[in-house]
Amino acid sequence: MWIGQDALAGIAELANIAAAASADEVVLAWETHDVATACELPIVGPAPCLNMVLASRDRHVLHQFPYTEQLLSRSPEGWASVAPDWRPPAPQPGGEPVPPIQTAATGPPIPHQLGRPRAVR
Repeated sequence: MWIGQDALAGIAELANIAAAASADEVVLAWETHDVATACELPIVGPAPCLNMVLASRDRHVLHQFPYTEQLLSRSPEGWASVAPDWRPPAPQPGGEPVPPIQTAATGPPIPHQLGRPRAVR
């Protein structure tokens, strides 16, 4: 698992996949706590929350799906089994995702040259 600066860089470099595929749009999804913890960022916005951004070169829409966790059971080792209790979604045209996600979705991609696959003989 990446933590801190490695996580920030790894998430931001997702833009390279879109660039390599010459994508017109990208969709990224993340959970608020997971990215904040991995990137050592403060939690911004609703939490817990499933987030999704649909981005193209000229616009993006951030969708947030907040939820609460309903405890279903707990194992003898202390592991919890939970179910989401979804709250009303909140689409936000032009809403700002956390920095590494924003870079991955709308940042300047690094151009890639994809070589042709070589024939296997």
